[in-house]
Amino acid sequence: MKNEALELTWPAENVAQITLTRAAEMNTLTHALLDGMEGALASLKGSGVRALVITGSGRAFCCGAHLDYFTDDRLGPDAGFTLRDTYLDRIARVFDSLEEQPYPVIAAINGFALGGGGELALSCDFRLMATTARIGLPEVKLGAIAGAGGVQKLIRHVGRSKALEWILLATHVTAEEAERRGLVYAIAEPEALLPQALALAERLKALSPRAVAQSKASIYLSEDADLRSARRFGLEALSLLIGSADWTEGIAAFHAKRPPKFG
Repeated sequence: MKNEALELTWPAENVAQITLTRAAEMNTLTHALLDGMEGALASLKGSGVRALVITGSGRAFCCGAHLDYFTDDRLGPDAGFTLRDTYLDRIARVFDSLEEQPYPVIAAINGFALGGGGELALSCDFRLMATTARIGLPEVKLGAIAGAGGVQKLIRHVGRSKALEWILLATHVTAEEAERRGLVYAIAEPEALLPQALALAERLKALSPRAVAQSKASIYLSEDADLRSARRFGLEALSLLIGSADWTEGIAAFHAKRPPKFG
């Protein structure tokens, strides 16, 4: 699958990869890119995908909103609300949908992941960064704020104090600092970034897809629910898994002292 802004490929069995391909425009979030993301995610349903890697091309992973949309003379006096309804809310919904996918989503951050690009990375389950990459939510430099969930997600990842520092100072965070703060899974030299991301995908796809999906859902729900509600959700998830094909294979492999082979 390919459109003018991205390409969906299969670098390995059950592993999909979305590459943002508008390198000259720093992979900004055009409507064409959002169309491509929605189409790619829809096409992955029922495809047997076990992990998805998202990466960029050129100097950027993604440099956020397409600023040309904000200077359109046709927007009128209610420009902010028009953009909210026709563009900004769409970005947030696409990003949130990554957290809702039943398979792990890995951001291979090859370059600048700023503004909406930082929000895209924060919406993935794992982040790997090239040593030369930078991530951040520097919208205050433009008189704006990260409005597609980046503020809320960054707080959850690094805590309020560090989120205040990085956002209010418009910091372009280095890979080393992001790793030190637990924001990224690993850092790698640029040429090793994608192979390392695909190696992580291989590790993830060897695990029970049903258990991975339920675990992912439980983790995200636990951020917003009270402890007892989250625990009840986890108990229901476990109840659904017991007796499933993955459960049966996992228990059989454990007793036979062999690696499980999940279908």
